[in-house]
Amino acid sequence: MRLRFPVLASALLFTASLLPAQQPVNLTVDANATTTPFPHFWEQTFGSGRAILALRDSYRRDLRTVKEATNFQSVRFHGILMDEVGLYDPDRKTKNPGLAAVAANDASIYNFSYVDQIYDGLLDNGVRPFVELSFMPRKLAADPNALHAFWYHPNVSPPADYAKWDAMISSFAKHLIDRYGIEEVATWKFEVWNEPNLDFWGGNPRQSTYFELYDHTARAIKSVSPRLQVGGPSTAQAAWVTPFLAHVHEVNAPIDFVSTHVYANDLSKDVFGTNENIPRDQMVYRAVKKVHDQIAASALPQLPLIFSEYNASYANEPNITDSVYLGSWLANTIRQCDGLVSNMAYWSFSDVFEEQGVVRTPFYGGYGLLAADNIPKPSLNAFRALHKLGDHRIAIDSDSALATTTASHGLTLALWNYAPPDGTGATYTKPTALAGQTVPSKIFHLEIKNAPASEVTIWRVDEDHGNVLKAFDAMGRPAADLTRDQIEQLQAAGAMAPPEHARLVNGKLDLTIPAHGLAVLTFGKEK
Repeated sequence: MRLRFPVLASALLFTASLLPAQQPVNLTVDANATTTPFPHFWEQTFGSGRAILALRDSYRRDLRTVKEATNFQSVRFHGILMDEVGLYDPDRKTKNPGLAAVAANDASIYNFSYVDQIYDGLLDNGVRPFVELSFMPRKLAADPNALHAFWYHPNVSPPADYAKWDAMISSFAKHLIDRYGIEEVATWKFEVWNEPNLDFWGGNPRQSTYFELYDHTARAIKSVSPRLQVGGPSTAQAAWVTPFLAHVHEVNAPIDFVSTHVYANDLSKDVFGTNENIPRDQMVYRAVKKVHDQIAASALPQLPLIFSEYNASYANEPNITDSVYLGSWLANTIRQCDGLVSNMAYWSFSDVFEEQGVVRTPFYGGYGLLAADNIPKPSLNAFRALHKLGDHRIAIDSDSALATTTASHGLTLALWNYAPPDGTGATYTKPTALAGQTVPSKIFHLEIKNAPASEVTIWRVDEDHGNVLKAFDAMGRPAADLTRDQIEQLQAAGAMAPPEHARLVNGKLDLTIPAHGLAVLTFGKEK
């Protein structure tokens, strides 16, 4: 049995010796070069678990953590119209005789108590709602039994009576204006439904019945105030945009933005109708470019594009969404999508999330930047590092770098070494010496012209920096029921690694980045 270990070690050395060396990246950046605007479109909005979860302390704690890291502006979630939020109940005033006195003074069939608590909690933390209008209240559903397979079983039926649906939507919008004021609510986005081209919509046929839902909803919203912003079709797989825009133009339905979704492991046949094998680092960009071009070719070419869901995976894949893979994937996606989209909402900011049921283990491939118990994942550190980028971009010829400046002439670079993930699927594959050698480290030879300062601060996210999985592996990956001490250890292990410091010498600096690694460099003394 012992003979297997020296044989394996020899195999690793032999394999590494056969690997081709990566060519160094020679990168010249002129800090005074012409720039283009670089709005932080990837961190304006985040998705989250359904609406009712926003009442939990754990949700709001994670919200504050991500707000501090990214200064994001809005959050989108399913289910604000669902029965558990309690908005719609036409029998409310009569079903409880004990509330007769209250009912006499409040004959409304709408109850905004939880809606207000949910939205108040967001606004109190500096985050606005991105209002996804879903799902169907059971007593308004044409089919009360049209339940989705999610653990919380939302009703996906069309309304039984569109007059009642219109009245609910307009009452909802009016209440929001009464409570928060038109100046505030006019900044929100109202999105009609979620992914109607999939099983989240029970209309038949799906497309034409969704278009009917959209028309009614958009007109009901605008009837309250023309300043309210409404859009769709909120489809999965970047679908339906061309026929949707043709429809709203034909019937003159209100529309202020186009929204759709894509995930990096979506299939080409679903997104493009082809049989290509599109790599995970190309799918999101190609889908964004497709929809951008479809809008430009439509009768409504000025509409802004919002990808209101995106991620590197739509499945629970620990080697994707829990790992350091996300850093280089995210940076490269930002590089590609700049200029094509106004807003991309990463799904999601937190693993306070119950679509597959109550979370038992902190690292199961959840979509969030934070695992259960406010434990930071490498993805949070990647967002935190990329938040340091400036708001103007310098054009450079590289698929592994972004160069940005600020109005005060600050210079920030993002550099990365993209590699495919160590594994895919629901089972975590721990990085090994062999896997780590599959893609060698990348050496950047940097030359910075007109650098604002010689001091360089380097923030890293990679296997050895800001990577909580390394500590979780060392614990033996406990399946569930972490102790408070283990939680505290993981919270500390997942924190952003302290920065490194270097200096330019004659305007030059060499930097080595391992596979999956991300480094963000700022020039000047750390403040």
